[in-house]
Amino acid sequence: MIKGRIIKGVGGLYYVAAPSLVYECSARGKFRRSGLTPTVGDYVEILPVGDNGCKGTIEHICERKNLLVRPRVANVDCAVVQFAAAQPDINYELLDRFLILASVKCIDSVVICINKSDLMSADTEAYISRVYSAYDVIFTSAAENTGIDVLRDKLIDKVTVFAGPSGVGKSSIINAIIPDVLRKTGELSKKIQRGKHTTREVELLEYNKNTFIADSPGFTSLSLDFLKADELKLHFREFAPYLEGCFFNDCRHIAEPGCVLKEHVGKEIPPERYERFVDLYNELTQK
Repeated sequence: MIKGRIIKGVGGLYYVAAPSLVYECSARGKFRRSGLTPTVGDYVEILPVGDNGCKGTIEHICERKNLLVRPRVANVDCAVVQFAAAQPDINYELLDRFLILASVKCIDSVVICINKSDLMSADTEAYISRVYSAYDVIFTSAAENTGIDVLRDKLIDKVTVFAGPSGVGKSSIINAIIPDVLRKTGELSKKIQRGKHTTREVELLEYNKNTFIADSPGFTSLSLDFLKADELKLHFREFAPYLEGCFFNDCRHIAEPGCVLKEHVGKEIPPERYERFVDLYNELTQK
């Protein structure tokens, strides 16, 4: 058998990139019966069939390290959380929800990409850099081709998923990173200030042998109902050094006395991030 990675799935057929060839594969019925669906990003073992040497059947799906639902893609190494400096304006609450989801899915490499940086004031750039100093923050402009090389370097040898609301230029940024991949870029709706969805399906776009990019339709809300309130603190990177040593072993880091974490708010922990933690904690306790 041959091992490869699913790079595209269309109409029940899966395209598997192996070392020397891309195979068009069907999946064995045993996967459907077991409730396991082959997914873009999966490492699989295939058995070539037919005489032309480019078709096969998927015989085994290797263990996944993670799986995203929207976009549906497995074995993601890096997440680029993309927003625009303006048109539409940055929704910081939504940004934080994306960061939490990336953490929950064990995506270690997370990049915050702020596109349309040519429309951004110096004060706003400084604010974002300060509040999100625990992350890689890259300011780009697809229109002016700035910041693209810096962003591309962060993606090398990784499977990367782009996420963010509509109208922030995800497809334009991907086009700039991989110039020979043609993607439609939707016109921004002047009436509602949100972009039209232009991405129809999930596909791994190859930059080089070990570097792939996936993008997804934009969306504007992200529920955290799957997360327990007491787990939320684990998904704020800047909290990690201060989660131990509180007076109470079960400290919620909300209103308890002797809280080590709260002593660092306004210092190493940006107040804005802590305030959103409290808001989200209260939301999760009321679900």
